[in-house]
Amino acid sequence: MPLMKALIPVAILLWVPAAGWAQPDVKTDVTRTDGKVTATGTAKVVATITAIDAPTRKVTLKTKAGKVVDMNVGDEARNFDQLRVGDIVTVEYNEALTVSLKKGSGPATMQEKPIEQRAGAGAKPGGMVGREVTATAQVVAVNKEARTVSVKGPKGHIVDLMVEDPDQMKNIKKGDRVEAVYTEAVAVSVTPGTGK
Repeated sequence: MPLMKALIPVAILLWVPAAGWAQPDVKTDVTRTDGKVTATGTAKVVATITAIDAPTRKVTLKTKAGKVVDMNVGDEARNFDQLRVGDIVTVEYNEALTVSLKKGSGPATMQEKPIEQRAGAGAKPGGMVGREVTATAQVVAVNKEARTVSVKGPKGHIVDLMVEDPDQMKNIKKGDRVEAVYTEAVAVSVTPGTGK
């Protein structure tokens, strides 16, 4: 089924600069089965805590490449008082998109559910937060010459999806449904450093 190979890397690149990090370790993977494509991507950044301002809950981090960034840690983050200068902070961003065909018709739908896991009391700060979005879109046009399928989502937006394998277009027709499941999560972990 259709999927833009650049989707995951672009989303990761959009996220990483926003966080102020430089040169993350980025891995992507695309797998295909009959009528289904899954793309996954992971970006990982490791930094060392070089300063902590407890009253303002500001932490200064330095990557191996020498990039320094200040990060404000919100009150929702547990165990802030466990942080120490020299601790290693790992931020990992995971994203996955699966697109598959579902024969039939019906309304376009979208459901979103949050994903959250926080560090336990007394443990080093960390956890994971994210979301999973499941959407069903209606096929509104098929262009076999251009190898595109146009789908209309629940908010009325129409998106053209490139289909790399022409054989996958043989059974796609107007009125079919496409289901997409998108997940994204940011995980942060802290490991003790040498301390300073």
